[in-house]
Amino acid sequence: MTLTAVSACLAGEHCRYDGRANSDPRAGEMYEGGALCICPECLGGLPTPRDPSEIVGGDGADVLDGKARVLTKTGKDVTEAFLRGAEKTLCLCRERGVTQAFLKARSPSCGCGVIYDGTFSGSCIPGDGVTAALLKRSGIRVFTELD
Repeated sequence: MTLTAVSACLAGEHCRYDGRANSDPRAGEMYEGGALCICPECLGGLPTPRDPSEIVGGDGADVLDGKARVLTKTGKDVTEAFLRGAEKTLCLCRERGVTQAFLKARSPSCGCGVIYDGTFSGSCIPGDGVTAALLKRSGIRVFTELD
C-alpha cells in the first residue's frame, strides 16, 4: 500500500500565505482516504495569513545546504521556519510510512521542479521548494497538481 502526504492547502485547508486554500479534488480524495495532511509553513511556526515568501539565491536544495535563503516580500528572513517545517514534515512522513507526497506547485516549501524565482514578479525557475527537496533527498517521491 502506498501511503501519501498531501499539502493541506490542496486538501482544502485555508493555510496558504493569504489565508485561502488551493483545493484540488484529488488531494481531498487522498486525505479522505487516509493521507497525511501537512502544511510545512504552519508546522514551521508561520502564521496564517502571512507575508508571501520566496527562495532567494537558489532553490530548496540550496536552502538545505545553506547557500540560499527564504525571504518574505518585505525582506524578513524566514529560512529557519521553512527548515523547521521541512524537518517536521519529514518526521511525520517517516512516522506514518509515507512513500510519496502530493504537494502544491511553485511553492517555496512544496514546489517540485519549478518554483517562483525570488523576485515576487510571478516568474519561475527550475527547482524544488525546501520541503520537496528534503523529502526527495530522503527517498520520498514528490509530485504536484501540475504533474
